[in-house]
Amino acid sequence: MSLIDVNGVSKVFRRHRGRQLLRQRISGLFRAKTDQDYFYALRDVTFSVDQGESVALIGGNGAGKSTMLSLVTGLTEPTKGTVQVNGRLAALLELGSGFHPDLTGRENVFVNAALLGMSKKEAKDRFAQIVEFSGIGDFVDEPLRTYSSGMQVRLAFSIAVHVEPAVLVVDEVLAVGDSEFQERCLKKVAELRKRRTTMLCVSHSPATVTGFCERAIWLHHGEVMLDGAAGTVMQAYIQYASDPAAGLPQGSLRAAATVNP
Repeated sequence: MSLIDVNGVSKVFRRHRGRQLLRQRISGLFRAKTDQDYFYALRDVTFSVDQGESVALIGGNGAGKSTMLSLVTGLTEPTKGTVQVNGRLAALLELGSGFHPDLTGRENVFVNAALLGMSKKEAKDRFAQIVEFSGIGDFVDEPLRTYSSGMQVRLAFSIAVHVEPAVLVVDEVLAVGDSEFQERCLKKVAELRKRRTTMLCVSHSPATVTGFCERAIWLHHGEVMLDGAAGTVMQAYIQYASDPAAGLPQGSLRAAATVNP
């Protein structure tokens, strides 16, 4: 059963031309638009993630990885195609984005948990675990504005991983805070993987990709280059990144399209 279905997705943004005079902006409204006026962050991307599967999105900066996560989490809509997610989703993207500085840590736990789809009863049942994992202790009843940035991140991460999601979406935040808390984060994600929680993540770390994911999708300028076993795809990407002049590796979708147009 697929928990994530991405079908023929393209995401197009309009290019900004910087500072212009008013007459230039007005004339631009009536000028015929060309391809140079738009930027394809993603182009005709199709893939699915099955229940219990762990998939990494890899590629260079500007490849479309974070845009893809934004589409999966519903933060933005595709220009073309469809994205469907089945089941509760927890996203570790911008940790603490739902926090309010004037509320206490306790109050923010319940607000943020609700935003992640957790019921009030579920939040109450898991409250002690969330606070214990975060390590904020007695500060839980202090206003969030008195917390250090590290304390806020630890609390946000703790809430997200205790939602018990069907799908966990992660963008380069598998390890946050000090070294002791980083170890706890990695162990918690490993625990979720053992329970076959479906995971879609973005990472530039080969160790993270091969350690947590059995499959990887290589995005290159918004297009899928390779989709397969994590170790194989990561090796192909590293080979290309180390020597782009050598061209795309054999077996990549773009290379195949060049050979067989």
